[in-house]
Amino acid sequence: MSLINKKSGIFAVVVIAAALTLSGCAKSDSATSASASCAKADLATVTDGKLTIATGEPAYYPWIIDDKPETGNGFEGAVAYAVAKQLGFDAADVVWVRTTFDSAVTPGDKNFDFNLQQFSITADRQKAVDFSSPYYTAPQAIVSYKGSKIEGKTSLADLKGAKLGAAVGTTSLDAISNQIGATPQVFNDNAAGVSALKNKQIDGLVVDLPTAFYLSGVEVPKGLIVGQLPSTGAGDQFGLLLSKGSKLTSCVSGAVDAITANGTLAAITDKWLATDAGAPVLKP
Repeated sequence: MSLINKKSGIFAVVVIAAALTLSGCAKSDSATSASASCAKADLATVTDGKLTIATGEPAYYPWIIDDKPETGNGFEGAVAYAVAKQLGFDAADVVWVRTTFDSAVTPGDKNFDFNLQQFSITADRQKAVDFSSPYYTAPQAIVSYKGSKIEGKTSLADLKGAKLGAAVGTTSLDAISNQIGATPQVFNDNAAGVSALKNKQIDGLVVDLPTAFYLSGVEVPKGLIVGQLPSTGAGDQFGLLLSKGSKLTSCVSGAVDAITANGTLAAITDKWLATDAGAPVLKP
């Protein structure tokens, strides 16, 4: 994927970073709304026989490739079509619409059946909208630069002697100590950490993966993602967003659960957020 596409994500990741800062993990509100049947013919979609899915305008790499969700390319594009298929909809029956992030999370009628643009599931938001089961839990990742001593490292063991930093009070800071076994350098915020990385005072900065895509593509000269830390099951969770009390919530959650259980979601994640995106999972 070109650096242009990576750099075009600057505006999207600002929104993501804000969402991640404000959000905490919460469980899906799917139990509050249920449909008697999840058969395609019984689903109360916005348009009969069609599944209307929303994303941002524009939508960015690696979530949507080239701002064309209808291709199914990109992590969230692929997730959307996998959920649609699980619900019984062919690709030709999927209709895409665009919304802003803010308008989607506010109460009110929606012109979509579900929306995906890195919405963190939070208790606050669940007062206004429904969420599906999580389709993504953001792992930690290490940002560095070409030519650094940790470029090309493939395992946590390779990083124990590296100078790694993270912002105070973050799960990233804990990950350096607990997963890598190194003594972290602590910064007041990510901006201070980025400054230290640019000045080569540290070898790598640990942040959540969505932030890592932004920093490596935009903020850090010749930036790269060394890799993702193996998942611990903890982290910011993204869910498909539906209108509050939607009759589709339980069925959409069921579809997410199904693609999780059958390995489809793992394959999508590996393709679009690891292999193709240049963010391999580091070996334990």
